[in-house]
Amino acid sequence: MPRILIVTAGPLCRNPRVLKEATTLGRAGLEVTVLTVANHERFEAFDRELMRCAPFRKLAVDRVSRDSLTRIVDVAERGIARIARGAIRLGFQSPVSLGSYHALRGLALRTPAELTILHTEIPFSIGNSLVAHGRRIAADFEDWHSRDLLPASRASRPLRLIEGSERFLMQRSAYTSAPSRSMADALASAYGGRPPVAIPNSFPLQPEPRPIPRKSPPAFLWFSQTIGEGRGLEEFLKAWSLCRAPSSVSLLGEVSDSYKEKLICLVPGNRRSSLKFLPLTSPENLPFVIAEYDIGLALEPALPESRYLTTTNKIFQYLNAGLAVLATPTAGQREVLSKVPAAGIPVDLGNPEVLAEKLEAIIGDPARLAAMGNASRQAAVQQFSWEHFEPLLVDTVNAALKP
Repeated sequence: MPRILIVTAGPLCRNPRVLKEATTLGRAGLEVTVLTVANHERFEAFDRELMRCAPFRKLAVDRVSRDSLTRIVDVAERGIARIARGAIRLGFQSPVSLGSYHALRGLALRTPAELTILHTEIPFSIGNSLVAHGRRIAADFEDWHSRDLLPASRASRPLRLIEGSERFLMQRSAYTSAPSRSMADALASAYGGRPPVAIPNSFPLQPEPRPIPRKSPPAFLWFSQTIGEGRGLEEFLKAWSLCRAPSSVSLLGEVSDSYKEKLICLVPGNRRSSLKFLPLTSPENLPFVIAEYDIGLALEPALPESRYLTTTNKIFQYLNAGLAVLATPTAGQREVLSKVPAAGIPVDLGNPEVLAEKLEAIIGDPARLAAMGNASRQAAVQQFSWEHFEPLLVDTVNAALKP
């Protein structure tokens, strides 16, 4: 039985793409191991639930145990990473600035596999070591890491090193994959090599949702792991505040007190009770939470480039749950909406008055809202559920395993 090693650097509950990949390949009869870093007890609890019936095993670099040795190693590793990040400003770039590089690299080299699939920045940086040891590798560009993040965050990232890893993987991998055709073509243009296989961030088809409208008044939903800057929320709330027809907005994810207060202050006092903040929920429960709403917000920005080119989880979760979709016209989201125009509309965040008119037209027309929700669900059933892309993933991996 061919052995597949999938290397990432975070919990499965926060990386559904890795979880879907491992589950699909395990069910296809491959011996799959996911290697990651355990550094947050709350997320490890979510992962333990996910692993109950998983068709693969999980190995982790342990940074959550309470024993003294693990604590000492964790503190030392964090300190070294801080020093390495400070050295970036002086021109010195090292993969240890990203986190548990040496521990993850060592465990990956000790875990035998016929194919090692790399996800995220730290695993990308160990790709050349794996190849030097005769390992066959593949890479999933869920994000274009060297062209991601806002300028303030990029200053402390080893961008030259990350870009070098990406170029190496594009040219030396048995295959690469990306979440959109737009990103796949851009990566091939920048680095050479074969264009990545486009495998969208879609999800297994969930049970048939209730027809919309589901709430009265109609309810908008935006979700992510973090509610923060650069996600279009400020611009949306300014437009939503101009609407006369009643509706509510729920934002799901972790949020700092200061940023939460900033968003609340954008909304008039008489509307603030209609702005709700929801805590993170488990991956198993998230689809059911989404299916309680009417309109899904996919407010991806034009910058950074990675966000412009990708298709994120949001838009596919909304289609699966049968929500009407409001999406900014990024290259990745245009790919989706062009195939299902009746399910959603593109929205421009730069003009709050025009956006407010579009919002009014939807929340004030229950028949239109219901038609958009139905078209959204049909899009998931007919072309955008994970079941449509599983054969492509399995065929791609099997081809990469051939001599």
